[in-house]
Amino acid sequence: MPYLQLDVVGPHSAASKKRLAALMSHTYAEMMSVDIRRISVAIRELGEGGVWRIPDAGGEPVPVSVMMLDIRKGRPAELRMAVAKALCGHCVEILGLREDRLNVEFTQHSGDEMYHPALGGYSPEWSPDER
Repeated sequence: MPYLQLDVVGPHSAASKKRLAALMSHTYAEMMSVDIRRISVAIRELGEGGVWRIPDAGGEPVPVSVMMLDIRKGRPAELRMAVAKALCGHCVEILGLREDRLNVEFTQHSGDEMYHPALGGYSPEWSPDER
């Protein structure tokens, strides 16, 4: 953890997905004060018709993308929003996603719900001193 997951209609090139994963990791690490080695990124191409939303009451479903961010709990809402906006910007720039059809959802966890064998075990709890 953190685990940054993006569900998209595809296909997108492996090079574009690699570039997006790197940019998302660096942005997240810098903004959230996280060791970049803890970050995992998944970009799942669900194919045409894989993700839908109805943007207007009574309207038809349209293809969309959803980003799920599993993070340590405790960060202020303003910081989470800034990170969401930055990561959405990368998705728009690199994959050409429509910002108005991209949602971000956060799931917050305690540090002992994130185990990293290569980094010595559980993640530490987040504290405001990490800024």
